[in-house]
Amino acid sequence: MNDTVENSLAVALFSEIMTNEQLIRSRLSRVLPKGMEISHFSVLNHLARAKDERSPAQLAKSFHVTRGAMTNTLSKLEWAGYIHIRPDWDDARRKKIAISPAGRQAREAALSAMAPMIGDLVNELGEGRVRATLPILRELRIKLEDE
Repeated sequence: MNDTVENSLAVALFSEIMTNEQLIRSRLSRVLPKGMEISHFSVLNHLARAKDERSPAQLAKSFHVTRGAMTNTLSKLEWAGYIHIRPDWDDARRKKIAISPAGRQAREAALSAMAPMIGDLVNELGEGRVRATLPILRELRIKLEDE
């Protein structure tokens, strides 16, 4: 392929991905429980799936955000009672974050609220086509994470 075709293909791919991301965020924001933001759900989901505590720096790195942005999100989650923040027993200057029982319940409520919307989209697109698309999206994510 020549450079012009490759460039237009790349632009079209990223344009579709970015537009989809905006539309998905908009739809998710409408169905999440009152007061929950997508960033809150994302952190709760990450902590629920992790088997151990995380530091704010680890979370910021995982989500590719600044420590300040993560601290802001964690403060809101702590205020809501969704996470526990404690000093790191090995280095009191650092903190450790864990999801609370209320946070697990809030995550489950968010998943329940999102399930019909996500299920409808998968049904409309077709399960086979969605399964076929996942490896490509996963590979793209991995390549982007490596940079």
